Amino acid sequence: MKKLLIMAGVAAVMAACTTGEKEYDATGTFEATETTVSAEQSGRLLTFDIEEGDSVVAGREVGLIDTTQTWLQIQQAIASKAVYQSQKPDMEAQIAATRQQLAKARQEQQRYQELVADGAAPSKMLDDAANQVKVLQRQLEAQISALTTQHTTLNSQSSAVDVQVSQLRDKLRKCHIVVPLSGTVLEKYVEQDEFVAVGKPLFKMADTRQMFLRAYVTSAQLQHIKVGRQVKVFADYGNGQKKEYAGTVSWIASRSEFTPKTILTDDERADLVYAVKVAVVSDGYIKIGMYGELKL
Repeated sequence: MKKLLIMAGVAAVMAACTTGEKEYDATGTFEATETTVSAEQSGRLLTFDIEEGDSVVAGREVGLIDTTQTWLQIQQAIASKAVYQSQKPDMEAQIAATRQQLAKARQEQQRYQELVADGAAPSKMLDDAANQVKVLQRQLEAQISALTTQHTTLNSQSSAVDVQVSQLRDKLRKCHIVVPLSGTVLEKYVEQDEFVAVGKPLFKMADTRQMFLRAYVTSAQLQHIKVGRQVKVFADYGNGQKKEYAGTVSWIASRSEFTPKTILTDDERADLVYAVKVAVVSDGYIKIGMYGELKL
């Protein structure tokens, strides 16, 4: 019985060798979506608490660019707004005297109107009273117009200062270097106390939880692949050590390309292949650049 089992095992191995069946349909390398974080303000880097290989979470502050000048500009703008506010005229107080004169002139006009009607006063006195009312009315309108213009101008200047303060506060916020997404720091480009300028790269990171296997398939295999299809992915750790993961086809190239030298396909003689991306949720063992295999 033991001899029969051994013979059966040998036959199976020979059959596998004869058929030459592969355990995979395509191979490729793992990659992740990489993000380069750059400085949004210029100044000396006061703090920069991050190292290559660190796992960071979105929203964590890892550095600070000197905020002194921006903070002083904010204080200056706030003081300017206070000056504009203090210059706003008290409209009612400034036109109160003219209003009182106008009210008295109208009373005089009414009194002369009654006297002229009774024949007790000449009509010229009524005309003079009416003209005085008109003059005071125009003075009041001119005062109101001037004070309104002054008030509007000061309000506009205050609003401009508010916009300036908002811009400065935005600059102040951008002095704080914040991690945009959760992942792993891949490269660090600057050190604490260095001077950085707007747009200077500070560090590069990637979301290593959501990895992608970029593999290449032939046109014959392409008919069996579509976006959203579930496939098997194997991470190759070398020396025959592999680990299986569930993957989902997330992207298929619209154009073919020549087979990359480091990539094997099911048909190694194929000149033109199509790149595909398979999304894989990493458990922390898959690394960027690691070889992987795809099984349809």
